[in-house]
Amino acid sequence: MKSHVKVAVIGGGVVGCSVLYHLAKMGWTDIALIERSELTSGSTWHAAGGFHTLNADTNMAALQGYTINLYKELEELSGQSCGLHHVGGVTLAGSPDRMDYLKAERAKHRYMGLDTHLVGPEEIKQLSAITNVDGIIGGLYDPLDGHLDPSGTTHAYAQCARKLGAEIYLRNPVLELNHQPDGSWEVVTKDGTIHAEHVVNAGGLWARELGEMVGIFLPLHPMEHQYMITEEIPEIASSEKEHPHVVDPEGESYLRQEGKGICIGFYEQDCDPWAVKGTPLDFGHELLPNQLDRISDSMEFAFKRFPILETAGIKNVINGPFTFAPDGNPLVGPVPGLKNYWSACAVMAGFSQGGGVGLILAEWMIEGEPSRDVFAMDVARYGDYSSRAYARKKVTENYQRRFSISYPNEELPAARPFKTTPAYNIWKSQRAVFGQAYGMEAVNYFAPEGEPLLETPSFRRSNAFEPVAAECRAVREAVGITEIHNFGKYKITGPDAADWLDTIMAGRIPKVGRLTLSPMLSPKGKLIGDFTIARLAEEEFQLTASYGAQAYHLRWFWQNQPESGVEIENVSLERIGFQIAGPNARDLLAKTTGEDVSSEAFPFMAVKQMEVGLSDAIVQRVTYTGDLGFEIYVPANDQTSLYETLSAVGEEFGLKPFGMRAMMSLRLEKSFGSWMREYKPDYTPEETGLDRFVAYNKPADFIGKAAVAKEKAEGPKRRLCTFIVDATDADVWSDEPIWKDGKVVGFVTSGGYAHYVEKSVALGLVPPEMIEEGGQFEIEILGDMRPATMVLEPLLDPQATRMRG
Repeated sequence: MKSHVKVAVIGGGVVGCSVLYHLAKMGWTDIALIERSELTSGSTWHAAGGFHTLNADTNMAALQGYTINLYKELEELSGQSCGLHHVGGVTLAGSPDRMDYLKAERAKHRYMGLDTHLVGPEEIKQLSAITNVDGIIGGLYDPLDGHLDPSGTTHAYAQCARKLGAEIYLRNPVLELNHQPDGSWEVVTKDGTIHAEHVVNAGGLWARELGEMVGIFLPLHPMEHQYMITEEIPEIASSEKEHPHVVDPEGESYLRQEGKGICIGFYEQDCDPWAVKGTPLDFGHELLPNQLDRISDSMEFAFKRFPILETAGIKNVINGPFTFAPDGNPLVGPVPGLKNYWSACAVMAGFSQGGGVGLILAEWMIEGEPSRDVFAMDVARYGDYSSRAYARKKVTENYQRRFSISYPNEELPAARPFKTTPAYNIWKSQRAVFGQAYGMEAVNYFAPEGEPLLETPSFRRSNAFEPVAAECRAVREAVGITEIHNFGKYKITGPDAADWLDTIMAGRIPKVGRLTLSPMLSPKGKLIGDFTIARLAEEEFQLTASYGAQAYHLRWFWQNQPESGVEIENVSLERIGFQIAGPNARDLLAKTTGEDVSSEAFPFMAVKQMEVGLSDAIVQRVTYTGDLGFEIYVPANDQTSLYETLSAVGEEFGLKPFGMRAMMSLRLEKSFGSWMREYKPDYTPEETGLDRFVAYNKPADFIGKAAVAKEKAEGPKRRLCTFIVDATDADVWSDEPIWKDGKVVGFVTSGGYAHYVEKSVALGLVPPEMIEEGGQFEIEILGDMRPATMVLEPLLDPQATRMRG
C-alpha cells in the first residue's frame, strides 16, 4: 500500500469505482481506492441494475445519457462484460396529469437530443404484450432504457482504472480521517496510514459515518427497498426478443425481464428508513428480512396491470438498503468549509448516474469546475439547516414519491414548517400559502377567504392565478409589502475587503452609500452568482443574492478568501425585514423615518443606514419588482416591530401583502432574469444580458476576466430574449423547446403569466441571428405548439421611469 497518493477514494461501489476511473482517464493516476470489504459489498451487489435517462433536471438527464453510453467503452477497455441489455422502456400514464408530465419531459428531450417519443395504448401493447392497458392514456418510450450486471459493471470500472495506473486496496476499513494544516488528509486504515492530498467520500451506506469522522453531517439516509424475481413465465420464455422495461407510476412499480421470468420492484408508501442510528460496520454482504406485507397493495395493483404475475411463482425476494438525499439526487462536489474533502454519495440510481457522477467530480477536481451546471446534485444545495430528523423525513417523502408526478408549482409537506421568521405567524393570520427554500418558509401567495390554503399542483394555471393577479395590481397601483428573508446576505469587512471584492466580482465596486449589481464568475466565465453589492462604509459591504445558494456561495468565498484582511460573515438570518414596492412606496417610507427619502436625497441604487420606526435599518433603494421600491433590513428581533410600523402607516397608502408568485410575475414584465433560471453555471454574461454589469476594463484581474473578454470579442452563440406567448390555460415553466421553421432553435429558461400587462411571457435562449422585434416562433407547451412573438423591450415601463423615479 502506498504511503502517499494524490486522491484517496473511499468506497468500492459503482460510484467509487467510476470516480477512480474518471480521475485516471483525465490524467490523475497517483490515486487509490480504499474499500472496507470487497468491491460492490454495500448497496451495489443487490441492486436491480436498471438504467434510464428520465430526470426532471435536464443536466441530470444528460449525465444519465452519458452514463448509459459509457458502458460499451468500459467493456472494450476492460475486457469485462457489463451484462448490457438495451431493451428500451416505457413509462405509463394513467391520468391526464401524468400525460402532461410525460409531454413536458418529451419536449425537453427534443433540444437535448434524446430520442424519446410518446406512445398510445396500442403501441404500448405491442411493446409489452403482458401489460393490461385498461385505463392507460399513453406513455413515453425511451430506447436507451435497459439493465446490466451490477457486479460486472463495477469491476469493469475498476479494471479500466487499474489499467491506467490507479490502485485498489480491499478489506481495509478506514478508521480515521485527520485534516492537516496544508489541507491534505491523513487517512488511517486497518493496514496503515496514507497521506492523501484529496479525499473522496464514496462511502454509500457508510457515507454518514465518513462524514462524522470529519465533523460534518451529510443529508442522506438509507431506505429499505424490495424487489422480487419470478420463476419462469411461459409468455416471457417463448418470446423472440427480450421484454422492455415498464414503469407503472400509478402502481409504484418498475418491471423488466430477468432470465425467463420477471423482475418487479416497488416504491411503496409503507416504507422504512433503515439504520437510523448508523450503518453497522459489519454489514454489507447480507440482505434484510422480507417484508411483503408492506408491498401487498402494490402487488395487488401489479396483478391487475400485469395479469401473468398473479400465477407466477416467486424465486427470490430481495430487500436491501439504498441511500437517498432529501430530493433523490446525488450529493456531489467539494464539501463547504472542508478543504480537499469531496462528496460522491447518495447516488441511489448508481447505474443511471454513476458514470456522470464520476465524470463531473473528476472535472471539478482536476479542472477546477464541472463542464455543466450540476447544482441539482451539488452537495452545497443543502446547508447546515438540514438536521438528521429533517433529512430522514424528507428522504422518506422522496422515496414514497419516487413515481409521483413532479408538478412545477408543487410544495411538498414533509418536515414543514421547519425554519421560520418572526413574521411567519403574521402572514399565517392573513391566510398565507407558504412554500419553502433551503428549509425556510416563504409566502407564495395569500388565499382569499373561502379558498383552500393550498395551491393545486398542476402544469396548467392553478387556483393561485386570480389571487396572484390581485397582488400584482396592488404593487403596481399602490404599494405592496413582502419579506426579504429569502435573500442570502453576507457582511464583508476588513482593510482588503474592497480589493478582494474587486477580484471575486466581475462588476464595479460601489462607492460608500451606493449599490451595484454584479455577476460572480467561474474561471471559465460561467455565472456562479448574481449579486447586489452595497457599500456601507469604506471597509464594510453587504452582499445579497439567492437565499438557496448560501452554502454554494460561501464555499466559493472561502475557497478564495485571503489569509488576512477580509472577514466574511453570513448574516442571512440576522438581517431580515421587508421590501415595499409600488408608486406609494416612497410616501410610506417617508412617514416612518426622519430621513429625507426624496429621489434627490435618496436616488435609485443608493443605500442608507437610518431609523425606520423603532429600528436601526439598512435601506436599499432597489426592488426586484421593477417598480419604485425599497428593501429595509433590520435585526431579526426587530422584524415584528418593523411590520407593525409599516402596516399602521401603510393603511392610508393601500398597503397590501404579496408573495413570491406575484414577485416572479412582476419581474417578467421587466424581462428580469432569475437565479438558477436565467442565471446559472450553464450560461455566461454575454448570453444572458448580464454583460452590461461586467466591468471589462477595470484594472482588477477578476476571476473569469479572460474568458468573458474572449467571448465578448467573439460573440455568444445564443442570447436571452423575451417572448409573448399565445397561450391557453398553460404557460411555460422552463425547458420548453423554442421552434422556428419546423426546427428546434432554442429553449425556455423560465416564464409564466405577467398579470399586470395580462400577457403570457417566456424567457429563452436562441441564436443571435434570429433576434428581431416581432420575430415569429413557436413554443411547445405540453405537446401543443403555441405561437410566440419576440419583443426587445420590457412590457412595462421600458424607460424604467417608475423604478428610477
